[in-house]
Amino acid sequence: MGLFERYLSLWVALAIVAGVAIGALLPGLSEAVAGFEFARINLLIALLVWGMIYPMMLAVDFGAIAGLRHQPKGLVVTVVVNWLIKPLTMTAIAWLFIRGLFGAWIPAALGDQYIAGMILLGVAPCTAMVFVWSRLSNGDPSYTVAQVAINDLIMVFAFAPIAALLLGVSNVLVPWDTLVTAVGLFVVVPLAAGWLTRRLLHSPGRIDRLEQRLKPLAIVCLIVTVLLLFLVQARAILANPLAIALIAIPLTLQTYLIFWITAQWMRLWRQPHAIAAPGAMIGASNFFELAVAVAISLFGLESGAALATVVGVLVEVPVMLSLVAIANRNRRLFPAAIP
Repeated sequence: MGLFERYLSLWVALAIVAGVAIGALLPGLSEAVAGFEFARINLLIALLVWGMIYPMMLAVDFGAIAGLRHQPKGLVVTVVVNWLIKPLTMTAIAWLFIRGLFGAWIPAALGDQYIAGMILLGVAPCTAMVFVWSRLSNGDPSYTVAQVAINDLIMVFAFAPIAALLLGVSNVLVPWDTLVTAVGLFVVVPLAAGWLTRRLLHSPGRIDRLEQRLKPLAIVCLIVTVLLLFLVQARAILANPLAIALIAIPLTLQTYLIFWITAQWMRLWRQPHAIAAPGAMIGASNFFELAVAVAISLFGLESGAALATVVGVLVEVPVMLSLVAIANRNRRLFPAAIP
């Protein structure tokens, strides 16, 4: 394990501190970074995420993807957790904490908006960053692609009705340009680039050497992504520290809960670590670009719902890194391959 990977948590912590400090001292810079977007997706962040994903796509065995139909259990767990269990647990936890335990500190109307933002996060399982978490936990790249692809396909049809049901509104404005652009940028383009690279290099040895050389680039892209996220949100963090904390607590608990549920189900069904780890990561993390965009469309840029989705962005990287560490430490609990 290289220097960057060995001390990844330290680099991320430093990036968080640096991002908040730079954002607070140079508000013009954060506005410039935030304004560089298309279809509500920040293009700088998208480029960095692409830099994280592409090295993993080099490892995707396209011939093996067709054989995944013989390993359906991991895909079943992913679908059921993400689309039946996670939205309900997120709704329940949001109400328990925001309207119950923290109700004395949060006005009722604002609390409803916080809950709405948290629900939107719960209905938007991860698309892009899961490739990073899968790589860090030595997940099967081909199976991870299949899990994400099925998730994205279901999202096209299920996001709006589930969100509408849980939010109690009749018309959820899904920003389709955001959804389509994100799937294209974070799945289709890097997957096609990985396939083309494998075709051009031919030799497995040459592909492996390229993948190893790109590993430091992927880690650097992750660290810079964290810095930019916290840079852009620095003023919101400093202006509402109590609100950030009150929202972050239930979101963090929800993340660990979904990870635990998925991992235990994968273990019960004797799924190998390379399938169980990325499956648990998909459910635990969120498609925050979509959640933020919908929150702004429905409730406005300055709303509590938008703030709640932004807090989801802030807690995701540190929490997911801790889950990567947990997954790697408990590798022995899962079989090395499907029995």
